[in-house]
Formats: sequence, C-alpha cells, structure tokens
Amino acid sequence: MINSELLDILRCPYCVSGETRKPGDDPGRLKLVHDCWLVCQEPDCGRKYPIRDDIPVMLIEEGDKWAATSEDALPVPPPAE
Repeated sequence: MINSELLDILRCPYCVSGETRKPGDDPGRLKLVHDCWLVCQEPDCGRKYPIRDDIPVMLIEEGDKWAATSEDALPVPPPAE
C-alpha cells in the first residue's frame, strides 16, 4: 500500500507538465483505488497509474493505457509490463 504522505504529493504527470498543464492551483490530484492504482481526478483526464511492487509507475504512456478502463474494471493486482 502506498504511503499517505506520498499520495499527498504525487500528481498526474500529464496534468502538471508543459502544454498539457491543467488550470488551477493544484491540478492532477490522484486517488488511490483498489490499493494498487492511482487515478487522476481531473474531469477530462482519467489516466490511471499502476502501483507495482509498492512503486507507482508514473509514466504518461502507462496512464494512457488505462484511461478508458473504468475503476471497477482495473485488474488487481496490476499486470506486469
């Protein structure tokens, strides 16, 4: 399980970087789902980042793979790469 202090500082890399940065003071907040996924809370994002071996995989490409998958349909545990 991910440490709550780490969860407080992690943000969706797509929503906080460069040209794709979302407006607001604190864009890209993440929610822990199934104790092994981080889900972006921006309404138009929906990227989901797996946590493998207690390490969040915070690559935009990884989040893209799961963006269309509903939270209920996310595999537990996340599949290995």
